[in-house]
Amino acid sequence: MLKELDELLLNRIRLGVMSILVSVKEAEFSWIQKELQCTSGNLSIQLQKLQEAGYIEIEKKFRDKYPLTLCKITKKGIQAFQKHFENLKKYQEFNKKK
Repeated sequence: MLKELDELLLNRIRLGVMSILVSVKEAEFSWIQKELQCTSGNLSIQLQKLQEAGYIEIEKKFRDKYPLTLCKITKKGIQAFQKHFENLKKYQEFNKKK
């Protein structure tokens, strides 16, 4: 049963990022960091893992001469997020039957 869960989404920060991005068009790095209360280094690593999996897109640009990093969930990311929660519900239902 647990094998069906997405290991990438078992991490608190990665799951938090996906939870945020599934409900917005895009989000700034600094806002995500503030919401998840994590260090910029840790968030950077977790975003990179999500990007490598194809779950998010990261765009780096400038706003008023300051660097700006924007994150956006992909279709693959939405599907993975939904599947992960469907499997969590199945796991919960399975345990209730025991």
